[in-house]
Amino acid sequence: MAGLAPAGSTSTARIYDYLLGGKDNNAADRQAAEQLLRALPDAGLVARANRAFLAAAVKQVAANGVMQFVDIGPGFPATPNVHESARSVAPAARVAYVDYDDEVVARTSEVLADDELVTVFAGNARDSAAILADPRLGSLIDLAEPVCVLFLSVLHFLPPAEADAAVAAVRERIAPGSYLVITAGANDEQNEPAQGLVQAAYSANTLLAGRPKAEIAAYFDDFELLPPGLVPVTKWPTSDSAGSKALLMAEILAGVGRKPG
Repeated sequence: MAGLAPAGSTSTARIYDYLLGGKDNNAADRQAAEQLLRALPDAGLVARANRAFLAAAVKQVAANGVMQFVDIGPGFPATPNVHESARSVAPAARVAYVDYDDEVVARTSEVLADDELVTVFAGNARDSAAILADPRLGSLIDLAEPVCVLFLSVLHFLPPAEADAAVAAVRERIAPGSYLVITAGANDEQNEPAQGLVQAAYSANTLLAGRPKAEIAAYFDDFELLPPGLVPVTKWPTSDSAGSKALLMAEILAGVGRKPG
């Protein structure tokens, strides 16, 4: 197994892994996650709802005939993953996992080393154009055909202008009939105190930029939003019971959009 970073450091991927009940985390990550849970007791629920949304959205897209997926910022492997969800509908689905965290890339590569329909490589979400142009992506994913690109709980860790540019580059590059799957942290004047509490749980070098719903909706631009639209991830209809309760102090919004044509 790929080794984790020194015990005194934290990462967003490892904190998220802990919230999901995973083992790819260290003592500092667990301490940060517990601080987050003290501030927002429903954070674990939302993490699980985010995962349930991923599975439901990917299955829906696969059922609509899309056979290739690009997961940008997937974090550590955790069931259900994109390839597991897609292949429950389309057994020949192809998946690219792209993450800026070297630990995530190493661990995912280790777990999926024998899967010829998966590619794993390092890339930064803020430069999505470079990700889509990478030969390692092109060796498996044909961008001339419909593709599903996922940004799950990634965009709120980017400055707003960079998040806008990253999604815009994907919208422009992917073929008609492609899909965008996004979850992103919402923020308004009512829950700004909650965002401060969440920020405090992460390292000083980790930006957390929740945005108003209208700005998150703009990620989908002229894409067609699938029902139920852009809604709290805890309210997304899934076969999982995680969506039965709402996060009161802060929220993650979820949406699936289709490029017309």
